[in-house]
Amino acid sequence: MKEVHVAVAVIYRQGQVLIARRPDSAHQGGLLEFPGGKVEPGESVQMALVREIDEETGLKVPPASLQPVIGIRHDYGDKRVFLDVWRTDAAEGEAHGREGQPIQWLAPDQLRDEDFPAANRPIIRALKLPCQLAITGGFDDVEQGVERLRQQLQHQPGMVVLRAPWLCAEDYQAFAAAAQEVCHKAGVALLAHGSASCLPGLAVDGLHLPWREAAGLDERPVPASCWLGVSCHDEAQLAHAIALGADFVTLAPVQPTRTHPDVAAMGWARFQALTAAATVPVYALGGLGPDDVNQAREAGGQGIAGIGYWWR
Repeated sequence: MKEVHVAVAVIYRQGQVLIARRPDSAHQGGLLEFPGGKVEPGESVQMALVREIDEETGLKVPPASLQPVIGIRHDYGDKRVFLDVWRTDAAEGEAHGREGQPIQWLAPDQLRDEDFPAANRPIIRALKLPCQLAITGGFDDVEQGVERLRQQLQHQPGMVVLRAPWLCAEDYQAFAAAAQEVCHKAGVALLAHGSASCLPGLAVDGLHLPWREAAGLDERPVPASCWLGVSCHDEAQLAHAIALGADFVTLAPVQPTRTHPDVAAMGWARFQALTAAATVPVYALGGLGPDDVNQAREAGGQGIAGIGYWWR
């Protein structure tokens, strides 16, 4: 079955995203969609996006403003598509449905899986996730850890993974309960780190699995209403995380790290190749900081994750 290359545009304006509704007569008719269309022979994906956005909405997009978001391969049964997703916040003009389709601007939090074709769901995840995933670092006791977390939230991370493998189960529960109150007051999503057994009794927003935990699972350990992340290091682990239904993964180490000096870094070229094959948002992890966010996004990643760049 031939694969159809489809260019997809995420057009941002004032914190909202442009969405259209598919004609009832179309494939997956009646569902919402992002602007875009088939890449024609001889076209680059950027050329196709500029053309499709103009034809569908009347907006003019500077090609240089387009940045990669995610690539998704999906088999609908009757057709197989590669969704090549790019974003821009520099579209010029006023949008209107030039093909008679209803259009609207929605905040990412208003996007619901059930309103879109199944292949679009990783795009929705990518739009709701931040570009920096903060992971907690070392501390001596629960009280110090909570106070350090409170101080570090001034850096305004969009999501925090509560990693503290040196704590016993009872202390981790206490740390997570206090961290939940601090993070939610600051409007920051909080994920537990470890196995699903640590979740009962915690009011967290999801779970991040280290690979040793993910490797022993054959199904998603949390409901769809919770975020699920998985730590990965190679193709096989990425494939397993996707099969589990992960919402995102971290991929490491991209650069050399002080904590794991004996582990060879994959570099940006390898990160880009692995990310291109993934169908979920991928965070670059290992020896990185905020200055590397653009590099990660240009390589097709969601952004960067780490401890040292913020847990000081």
